[in-house]
Amino acid sequence: MTSTADVRSPRILYGTAWKKDETESLVRTALLQGFRGIDTACQPKHYHEAGVGAALRGTLARTDLYLQTKFTPLSGQDPARIPYDPKASLAEQVRQSLAVSLRNLGTDYLDCLVLHSPLPSRRRTQEVWRTMESMVESREVRQLGISNCYRLEELAALFDSARYKPAVVQNRFYADTGYDREIRAFCRQHGMIYQCFWTLTANPQVLAHRTVRELATKHRRTPAQLLFRYLTQNDIVPLTGTRSEIHMREDLSIFDFELTQLEREAMDVLFSG
Repeated sequence: MTSTADVRSPRILYGTAWKKDETESLVRTALLQGFRGIDTACQPKHYHEAGVGAALRGTLARTDLYLQTKFTPLSGQDPARIPYDPKASLAEQVRQSLAVSLRNLGTDYLDCLVLHSPLPSRRRTQEVWRTMESMVESREVRQLGISNCYRLEELAALFDSARYKPAVVQNRFYADTGYDREIRAFCRQHGMIYQCFWTLTANPQVLAHRTVRELATKHRRTPAQLLFRYLTQNDIVPLTGTRSEIHMREDLSIFDFELTQLEREAMDVLFSG
């Protein structure tokens, strides 16, 4: 588990984007395989949040689960399926979105509420954040996070202005952003959890690299397992959205082995250029 404040987060999460009508069955399967952290969003365009909630009913105790969802601004919503009143104030949109999420997920609190992306202006981002902070104060939300935030100055400004600091940063992990080296360093400095998505799909060159393949063979693991284990040993929490039971089990078994310091340094080279 990775801890921030009074919240304990699993070191790998099951992501539910793009699952549509399969969401309920896949989340239920993920729970049966051993996943205890679920990532979703109040964004019908890409997530079936109510399907996540249906999968959760009658399974584990709420305290055994880490539930994380997102407030998605209007720009990221399908105009035909907006889960809140688009004409309401920003603050009211956030409140309505939270109410929908709690109802969808069948819970009275979230372990983490993530702002799906910064808004076009810093003022509007801070307005949304202040509303999210009020949800921490009311104990409807335990901690806050931000996703798709790739500019260090934007993250630093939010951190400096926030009363409840971002505990989670969730970004794509790929070469075009330099693997978020500066943002990850900022997260380490300030005790924030860095979560990564699009990790396997966006990095075929890493998975195919000789270093990864040789280490995977040495440890009798797949290249995907090798990459996930390397990331977790570098304080990164990966999201996996696999539909395969076999891959679910493989993803969860990455904690059964450990890379040595020399092996990690060999992997570091792949992400330093």
